[in-house]
Amino acid sequence: VQLQASGGGLVHPGGSLRLSCAASGFTLDDHAIAWFRQAPGKEREGVSCITTSDGKTYYADSVKGRVIISRDNAKNTIYLDMNSLKPEDTAVYYCAARPPSGSSYSYWGQGTQVTVSS
Repeated sequence: VQLQASGGGLVHPGGSLRLSCAASGFTLDDHAIAWFRQAPGKEREGVSCITTSDGKTYYADSVKGRVIISRDNAKNTIYLDMNSLKPEDTAVYYCAARPPSGSSYSYWGQGTQVTVSS
């Protein structure tokens, strides 16, 4: 069981990035999925998630209107499209999945670094 995150990098303010998270060893379609991030010296925070029950999406106020979370069940992959990036978006981004019977995110990716700087 593994989540493999990728797509991070260095981008200028105002730029865009697409983060990907590929699952192996289990199928994502019946899992709640989420992206978290952790900036240096700060606690990990939730960025966005998709529920399983109704497919609704949720976004942190800090990224609302600038990011879109999505999943491709055929590719067993989740994405985070980020636009209008700001320096304060700099962080390590983690993907996570919660099993249908679980109350917490059990599966975590290894993290991918996003740096927004001029």
